[in-house]
Amino acid sequence: MGHKTIGVTDKINTIRQMKQGLLFCCWLLLLSCDDGDVQIEGINFDSATVQSCDALVTTATRIFFKINQDEALILNLPDNVLKNEVSIDTIRSAVPAESKITYRIFSGTVAKNYFCDAIPPSTPIVVDEIEAENGEVRVVTKLNEDGVTFEHKITLNGISLVTESGTRITDLRINDFGTVTTKE
Repeated sequence: MGHKTIGVTDKINTIRQMKQGLLFCCWLLLLSCDDGDVQIEGINFDSATVQSCDALVTTATRIFFKINQDEALILNLPDNVLKNEVSIDTIRSAVPAESKITYRIFSGTVAKNYFCDAIPPSTPIVVDEIEAENGEVRVVTKLNEDGVTFEHKITLNGISLVTESGTRITDLRINDFGTVTTKE
């Protein structure tokens, strides 16, 4: 009855091979890890209010933005989108052909002065910037009860943001951009 016994040397060699295999697997995992690029899981500006650099918003105001700590959503409208007249139909502006929507991530908390100062502050810096590739800006205007001011409700429809790496941001909860008021 020939029993084959494994010697101590064989056991040591088996353990050594298992350790090498484990180290190789760990090395592969480290190589496949992310290189530190910014990963955008979703965009949510629901709690942010729409702002402008103009002390008094007029129909000539073109740039609006929403700030959410270290990120901003910037809307650049063309002429004649905001009008001091009640809209019978929804005013539509194609993105990016007419209107421009930009999403920025900053290295720290950003404030209104970043957008409004003649010389923007040196910090925070822009870490990532994505421009919308398609979609539509919609504006509905109504006359307020005071009979003097107009309320413009701005919504976004079908906005598509695609990162440099080709990743489409799917969790885009910015349909209701906000409401701005202009005076006649």
